[in-house]
Amino acid sequence: MTDTSEKLDYSKTLYLPQTEFPMRAGLPEKEPLAVARWQKMDLYRRLRETSAGREKFVLHDGPPYANGNIHIGHALNKVLKDVITRSFQMRGYDSNYVPGWDCHGLPIEWKIEEENYRAKGKAKPDLKEPAAMVAFRQECRAYAEKWIKVQGEEFQRLGVVGDFKNPYLTMSFHAESRIAGELLKFATSGQLYRGSKPVMWSVVERTALAEAEVEYQDYESDTIWVKFPVESAGDQDVAHGDVLDAHVVIWTTTPWTIPGNRAVNFSPRVSYGLYEVTAAENDFGPQPGEKLIFADALAEESEAKAKVKLNKLRGVSAEELGSLTLAHPFEGLGGGYEFPVPMLAGDHVTDDAGTGFVHTSPSHGREDFDAWMDAVAELEKRGIDTRLPFPVDDAGFYTKDAPGFGPDREGGAARVIDDNGKKGDANKVVIDELIERNALFARGRLKHSYPHSWRSKKPIIFRNTPQWFVYMDKELGDGTTLRSRALKAIDDTRFVPAAGQTRLRSMIEERPDWVLSRQRAWGVPIAVFADADGTVLLDEAVNQRILDAFEKEGADAWFAEGARERFLGSRANEPWTQVMDILDVWFDSGSTHTFTLEDRPDLKWPADVYLEGSDQHRGWFHSSLLESCGTRGRAPYDTVVTHGFTMDEEGRKMSKSLGNTVVPQDVIKQSGADILRLWVVTTDYWEDQRLGKNVLQTNIDAYRKLRNTIRWMLGTLAHDEGDVVPVKEMPELEQLMLHRLAELDEVVRTGYDAFEFKRVTRALLDFMVVELSAFYFDIRKDALYCDAPSSIRRKAAMQVVRHLFDRLVTWLAPMLPFTMEEAWLERYPQSESVHLEQFRDTPVDWKNDALAEKWRNIKQVRRVVTGALEIERAKKTIGSSLEAAPAVHIADAELRAALDGVDLAEISITSGISISDKPAPSGAFAIEDVKGVGVVFAPASGTKCARSWRYTDDVGSDPEFPDVSARDAEALHELRALGRL
Repeated sequence: MTDTSEKLDYSKTLYLPQTEFPMRAGLPEKEPLAVARWQKMDLYRRLRETSAGREKFVLHDGPPYANGNIHIGHALNKVLKDVITRSFQMRGYDSNYVPGWDCHGLPIEWKIEEENYRAKGKAKPDLKEPAAMVAFRQECRAYAEKWIKVQGEEFQRLGVVGDFKNPYLTMSFHAESRIAGELLKFATSGQLYRGSKPVMWSVVERTALAEAEVEYQDYESDTIWVKFPVESAGDQDVAHGDVLDAHVVIWTTTPWTIPGNRAVNFSPRVSYGLYEVTAAENDFGPQPGEKLIFADALAEESEAKAKVKLNKLRGVSAEELGSLTLAHPFEGLGGGYEFPVPMLAGDHVTDDAGTGFVHTSPSHGREDFDAWMDAVAELEKRGIDTRLPFPVDDAGFYTKDAPGFGPDREGGAARVIDDNGKKGDANKVVIDELIERNALFARGRLKHSYPHSWRSKKPIIFRNTPQWFVYMDKELGDGTTLRSRALKAIDDTRFVPAAGQTRLRSMIEERPDWVLSRQRAWGVPIAVFADADGTVLLDEAVNQRILDAFEKEGADAWFAEGARERFLGSRANEPWTQVMDILDVWFDSGSTHTFTLEDRPDLKWPADVYLEGSDQHRGWFHSSLLESCGTRGRAPYDTVVTHGFTMDEEGRKMSKSLGNTVVPQDVIKQSGADILRLWVVTTDYWEDQRLGKNVLQTNIDAYRKLRNTIRWMLGTLAHDEGDVVPVKEMPELEQLMLHRLAELDEVVRTGYDAFEFKRVTRALLDFMVVELSAFYFDIRKDALYCDAPSSIRRKAAMQVVRHLFDRLVTWLAPMLPFTMEEAWLERYPQSESVHLEQFRDTPVDWKNDALAEKWRNIKQVRRVVTGALEIERAKKTIGSSLEAAPAVHIADAELRAALDGVDLAEISITSGISISDKPAPSGAFAIEDVKGVGVVFAPASGTKCARSWRYTDDVGSDPEFPDVSARDAEALHELRALGRL
């Protein structure tokens, strides 16, 4: 036979990886092409077609606000939602994602005023005119439409797939009709009422605010200690006449609320005393001889504040305090403060700060209002007028209910807060008047946490004003209240993480009645008619006309010329007033389940999952819960998933002023959306996460390893001929890999079910980098590249790589949709999309725990061998592990038995190996945690095969291929017979 070895380029006889899947991802350039392809093929529609008839899984989208480009919080939120919907879609569900937008509200009004009027020097139209109101609302609608389009494109650039052609919008005519209809359900069931109570009020925005619209910031307040003179001790006048010339001292951080004072609260749990001033060093305030009542625990602190010396005369009991009636410190001013000021017991009073007495202004505080209302019946028996005053108007000015400070004041009414959110002169004029009347005990300043509007970032006030409310505790005819229904619904809901349940429950337990009305222009109106007493007209015909008009024309119909007569019809001559307040936008978003989940046939009610940031426990989760419980008796969701907020790498809140913001558009432009998505799914997203240059680089490095693993599989599968080897006929190493796939299948499915994406990605990344690239692929490269076409080992390995690819790529597709789509289409160019695939089922015969335990022992021995070779490589004794044939001493019988039938040289990637049961000699390499194994290095013997580079003793045994091993010569003969040489 003629020697043909010199004529052959052996590299061309190997099954080396061949793929056009590049190592360099180029995501910023490729991803937009993928988005365009998905849109052209209408991937969303194809998903619906292929999943028709399956069980539905619905994640209901919490609507972002249609105002400005998306930020990193939006990106985190939408990626998480996309991963969930895709993962359920690929596990046999019809997992339909319908994006939505919150379109109403003040921020858009502000933008229209700023851009369309102030910037152009134009006056804002008079919105009391119907035509002007409708035109202004249409400007707001157009503004929202612009940003919906922009945000929709940005979400799709993140890889999000959903019904972006037909999203839900709170400003669609159908939605506005349904929102109004939900409000009418509350009215019809008697849960809606008009009441007068203190609400959080933004002077800057001229509207009431809900708790969800408020954030707390540091704020410096004036603090004052005020003396209220004791006017009467009731039945105790004779027994305790020494208190009749005393003063009860209160402390407050809101001096401007003193004109609204109607009572002073104390606590029966606090110890109080009657004190006398013995010395004073102050410009104003108490003087020697004055008698004052304090909480004993706070007397010393109060003494220091007023620069006086106090001597305790005696204790004052709760019973005695309850019998006292005080005079208002402004008695005689403007003729408006001549009412008695009762002392009331209150659970909210403590002796932690102040004086142990709480100045109670029921028009300016929630706890004050509750304490006052709890005492109304008793106070009325005592002949006390319990009607609440309205001391401050919507612009922050004192009214006639604050005599001496309102319109009757020389120079005009004092103001609490101005249009820019700055302090007005109210505190000053009140303090000056207290000093003038010798009613001020002390004053100071305090920096503390104070509520601000989250939109304007300006401080708010509590202000008594007529508003529309929903009862939390009214019995609803079935023995439940809205509060009890909501609490039960929380107990019936799954929370991820579980702490969300406790948080939402505590909010519902403590929340006051729901304030629904807002003094705005852009939104769904409180579309009811009411009489002078606040009684709502309940007329089905009127209500139906309203809803029909909203369905056809939108909520603008409520503000159009002649709307009252149109809707009231024959009742137009009756004294019904058309309510012009706007609904709280949280009621809008809380009602989205009605016009999406209930009204769309491609969805279902209730939703399987709601997912939003943890702030939505007081926002969307909260309002959706109350709305649904009030109208349907249960929550509109089965599971609530929450995520935290994104901080910079040092754990600081991102802000433009600090220059530490991460803009998702910049990350996508520089690195690609899949890098951003990889960050999302590798974080503990339910906590606050960190993001910055270093964090992104960590994810880029991890992505590169993952991509290279996929690239190698694609290159290897270029030679796949689809051979199938029965599992039991495979080498143990292949059986081990199938077992690991079976284990991972459970981890992946369980992780996706639990919304624990970090658990899934960590398991897959570790598997790909540690068990595949550094172990299985490393070992099997020789067989896959060099074995003959007929080799069972090669066929089995190829079959396993096939299974690995199909499973890993589909498992990763929900998280890295761009990269996995690219890889899938490279492997299956005739396929439409990886996202139309399903996770592969795992055959039962893949699981083999006994084999896995055996290979855990084999890997222990291999670890010692490879450790010894690394030392020789570092010493440059060898360049490749194939140059070695070490002696392995295994004293441990269990480890030695595990190697039965296993080629340790093949597993260790050496050209030879010898195994001995004798103890390792002195100097042998060992690893402390692998007992009884020692390795002595020895170079490989024989000749290096020119094709496989292994050192063997049979190189040249085939005279036709004198420079290759017998195994490689056999492969060459087969390749020639197949015409591949």
